[in-house]
Amino acid sequence: MTTRRTRPAPRPPEGTPPRAELARQARTVLADAVRIARWASDGAAPGTTPPATLEHAAAALDISPAQVRSGWDRARLAGLVELHGDTARPGWRLRAWDRDDSAVLRGWVALFDAWSLVHPAPRGVESTAVAEAVEAVPQVLSLLQLSAGPVTVPALLDLLGQRVAELHEERCEVPYGPEPLPAPAEPAPTAHPPALVARLLDWALEGLADVGALTLGPDQATLTPLGNWAVWVKLEQICVAAQSPAGNIEQAAADMLLGCARLTPGPARAEYRAWLAARPVGSAVAELLDVARGEDALLRGLAFEALRVVGAPAEPEVRAVRTDPSLRPYALIWLAEYDGTDPDDAQEVLSREEATWLWVDTAAAVADHGETGLLVRHLDAAVQGTVPALLDEVRAVGHPRTVQVLVALAAAHPDPALAKAVRKAAFQVHTGGS
Repeated sequence: MTTRRTRPAPRPPEGTPPRAELARQARTVLADAVRIARWASDGAAPGTTPPATLEHAAAALDISPAQVRSGWDRARLAGLVELHGDTARPGWRLRAWDRDDSAVLRGWVALFDAWSLVHPAPRGVESTAVAEAVEAVPQVLSLLQLSAGPVTVPALLDLLGQRVAELHEERCEVPYGPEPLPAPAEPAPTAHPPALVARLLDWALEGLADVGALTLGPDQATLTPLGNWAVWVKLEQICVAAQSPAGNIEQAAADMLLGCARLTPGPARAEYRAWLAARPVGSAVAELLDVARGEDALLRGLAFEALRVVGAPAEPEVRAVRTDPSLRPYALIWLAEYDGTDPDDAQEVLSREEATWLWVDTAAAVADHGETGLLVRHLDAAVQGTVPALLDEVRAVGHPRTVQVLVALAAAHPDPALAKAVRKAAFQVHTGGS
């Protein structure tokens, strides 16, 4: 996370609104979700939304139960609220919502990536056809972005039909076991009927419009400024990054850590030492651990990097946080290294479940702050030998960011078959299925 490339970021297309304006638009799209997340995070609602809670929330917020259900769903997918057992806690994005445009834009992009979870698929359509349509939507979005204006529905339908037909013929399935070869005389699978493709296109356009990515007109669709910016970002494979470090010694721990996030390990350690030298060690350690308890996984990892610079004075406090589930894997690795274990072998002290939890937490940090390629390469860091095994254990580990991590990984991975399996796992976790 501290060694990513530092290439200059390309400029967005001419006419793209300033980031502050994009963030304002994202806040508008997620206004109901933010209201519901704040209401739930104040302890007014349990982690689930039974009918009684829906009615309570609707009365308290003066909106309909359907709006409560929809806003709650969006709040979870956008990282505004996280569930810990039966308790709803504010996500780090919600804490920063009014002051941090980057947090707002990342929350909206998370919702944009999860559009197919927000908008229910058409009834009576096979899941394979739905999955093929979801995989084909990036090409539709690319056409909309490159056109820089309205595109007719027939043009989009033609593109979607071609791409879905290709995916249908390729039969992009993740093999879970040996499959018999088809008989030589078996004809190639036929493409979906035009009426089905048109129905899938309507569903996709409505879903993308529902999350604020495009607007629909008479027989045409147009990307919104938010949608245009998001598609451009994905095409360029860049992410909104933390600001360059400046004045780190005077900053609070969270701002100092973000300022050091783009530095290589050596300069980052120098910054940590300077920051620590300017404060009493006890209060510095307490401040770093307080940041680590927050919802931003990147800050959690960086806080323990800074604690490595502290060394022995931090040992009692780090040992004490082993009972905190979100800090336990980091604390165990820190203590193992402190006791002389080679850093390359330190993760061996973790149980399989702890290692899987740490993999999801690190993936959340990459999804929030890293580049697309880093998230894809993070698959190699999993202790599981196969993607299906990883998905099974990730679903079971109960990390609050599991759905968002899987949605981001599915959106980033270049292999459509693997992306489909990851997207399916995200849907199962989101709906509570198996």
